[in-house]
Amino acid sequence: MRHLDLADVGLTHRERAHWRDVLSMWRDRMLTRPDIYRWALSNPVTRWFTQYRTRQVFDLMAGFVHTQVLLGCVRLKILENLMESPKTLAELSAFSRVPEAGLQRLIQSAVTLRLLERRGQHRFGLGPLGAPIVSHPGIRAMIEHNQLLYQDMTDPVAILHESWSGEMSEYWPYAQAGEAQEARKSGAADAAQTFARYSELMAASQTFVIEEILSSYPFQDCHCVLDVGGGQGRFASELAQTYPHLRITLFDLPDVCKVSSQSVARKGLSERIQVVPGDFTQDALPKGADLVTLVRIAHDHCDAVVLALLKSIYESLPAGGSLLIAEPMANEPGEKSDGEAYFHFYLLAMGSGRLRTPMELMQLMHQAGFSHIEQIPNPMPVHAKLLLGRKSKCLP
Repeated sequence: MRHLDLADVGLTHRERAHWRDVLSMWRDRMLTRPDIYRWALSNPVTRWFTQYRTRQVFDLMAGFVHTQVLLGCVRLKILENLMESPKTLAELSAFSRVPEAGLQRLIQSAVTLRLLERRGQHRFGLGPLGAPIVSHPGIRAMIEHNQLLYQDMTDPVAILHESWSGEMSEYWPYAQAGEAQEARKSGAADAAQTFARYSELMAASQTFVIEEILSSYPFQDCHCVLDVGGGQGRFASELAQTYPHLRITLFDLPDVCKVSSQSVARKGLSERIQVVPGDFTQDALPKGADLVTLVRIAHDHCDAVVLALLKSIYESLPAGGSLLIAEPMANEPGEKSDGEAYFHFYLLAMGSGRLRTPMELMQLMHQAGFSHIEQIPNPMPVHAKLLLGRKSKCLP
């Protein structure tokens, strides 16, 4: 928890009362009065809103059950089985080896959540929300992985305290940098397995982010790309296969690079992708790239580490070079939230980093020396938002 820092959104500062506060307080009093609720429910004009709000509150309360229904379908491979053809309850029971009486509850719940749908009176098939889950292994991997987060959040108050340490922080070894370094120095037998485990999850869950990057940023004018924190090389490999003219350098922790080197070799890209081991919190970054990419890296670390990394990237780039950041980001005040609550608690459970707004990241990039900083529009910001900053060609 010592690696966490506060977002600069005015939450910790005193603020003078605003005229809108009076209006908001009046609204709060109205919405919490039982007689107003009864009136709104009996009024045909306002009834729809009252019913809608009640369903929203119930969905919040039932949210954990919904996630467990999803996890049950994934673990029993119900979705994969139904992708082949619709099945009856008896057929699904035989396949999953779960008694029909119990499985029926899961199937009925999955139908309600649109993971499955009825096909006639006695058969079930994939629903509109089940289809993308079965077609993307990365989604299923994250559904399984999220069980660690749910275990940590059994007590949502305890996780807020600085003494917290749970399953999630142990899963991500770099979240506790000092402990990870000591483990490597002591020659822990399972160190390589630990790094391989989280690298595989990162690679499996990266599909949507990679699609956002490749569909939104033109790499044809680049010559050499340095991917910092590149993991198993999933993004670097996709980039190399999409743009054959590119030279790519992947930089990550030594234990991760052992895995990424093998992955790159299996794809026949060893001549195009150079794998360089190192720790960006201690080591200088390789030079020679005209574009540096940070894909889902900054939000895992505190402001001090991110600022130091951005300065190191700035130093590694030639004049006119660029930095591309792609990761989930918080919404600016007033914008509609897309998965923000999930990422806030995920990073809290990790014990490192935080979800930042594009403006907060832009400010850190500016402090590091970058200019001409802009947000690049992309089709699905819920997966990631993109920021681009350049190292000025002019002398300071």
